[in-house]
Amino acid sequence: MGALSRLRVLDLTQVLAGPYCTMLLADMGADVVKVERPGGDLIRPNPPFVDDPDAEAYGGYFQSVNRGKRSLEIDFDSERGREEFLSLVTEADVVVENFRAGTMERFDLGYETLRAQNPELIYSSIRGFGDPRTGETHRQGQPSFDIIAQALGGVMEITGFEDSPPTKVGPGIGDLFTATLNCVGILAALHHRDRTGEGQYVDTAMYDAMISMTERAIYQHSYTGAAPTRQGNSHPTLFPYDAFEAADGYVVIAAFGTNHWKALCEAMERPDLATDYPNPDRRLAHRDALREEIRAWTRERSSDDICETLEGSVPVAPVQNTDDIFDDPHVHAREMLVSVDQPGADRPVDIAGSPIKMSETPPRPRGRAPLLDEHRTELLEEPQQPAESD
Repeated sequence: MGALSRLRVLDLTQVLAGPYCTMLLADMGADVVKVERPGGDLIRPNPPFVDDPDAEAYGGYFQSVNRGKRSLEIDFDSERGREEFLSLVTEADVVVENFRAGTMERFDLGYETLRAQNPELIYSSIRGFGDPRTGETHRQGQPSFDIIAQALGGVMEITGFEDSPPTKVGPGIGDLFTATLNCVGILAALHHRDRTGEGQYVDTAMYDAMISMTERAIYQHSYTGAAPTRQGNSHPTLFPYDAFEAADGYVVIAAFGTNHWKALCEAMERPDLATDYPNPDRRLAHRDALREEIRAWTRERSSDDICETLEGSVPVAPVQNTDDIFDDPHVHAREMLVSVDQPGADRPVDIAGSPIKMSETPPRPRGRAPLLDEHRTELLEEPQQPAESD
């Protein structure tokens, strides 16, 4: 049994932020019903595919963040569809949606309507700029995507090298971090409901989430009066804390503690550096010259050699690609690669596992993503109760 077994979540979300949030709930045992518009989630046809997009039900994008859910296709423009949805709301614990502000109200299915149907309901929204209920702004109603959130929230301004243009972070953190915070909000609201019987509205905005993520830039600006900008892989207040070129790739070294710095200098056979730069302030003030000293040492050695030399005394790691990740026994021991069926393909596929580990109710992907409208009969024509989680 998962920690959230017998919790019913109606998932009206699509693309990435909302589905990732409800995927976290599904991994923890919630019965997540993916309520899809006619034609299904926009990302169902997105690549990659194992072999043949015409034969396979959906691509890797949809599979990754919709595993373990049930699907029901509903048209909110029809009276029948609205009635079907309201019948599910009566027995639901949580509704999650990521439409633009005002969309659900156009169908007369907004928070107030659903709360009248089920006073204990947790209604959660993920939007680019939040909902007027929690703070009205001129941006609400505008569309937002990951790159927009990263740009507005200051992430791009502090990502990249000093002489390069602003750069977005590779993973869609505008979506994923917002989704994770929304999941935290839902769980907090459920705890409140358990104590009081009171449902509530949970709202998480992508722009807000990116400001929260760039907390370092916020306090730096307040303390110094200057806007932080790009400085590559280095840290604004710690050194060495950077990526260094090896003979066959790159490694990262985080030797900003004096004990780590001394160990690094010893490994480099440069005790003079430890003597000449004995404290963090002095190392930070001369980091350009020290970076070149470290780079001269790493450039002549393989990543494995550097890591074997420093491990145990200096924080170090190779910069890995996914080939390396798939080959790493640590990743397999932690069950961070999970095999699921890919409908229409002749082999299963691997997706990322759950990073949340629990001793008694371990979260895990609970099967493949659903086919569109796959669970209509069991959801609408059978008694209304959450599916058991194994």
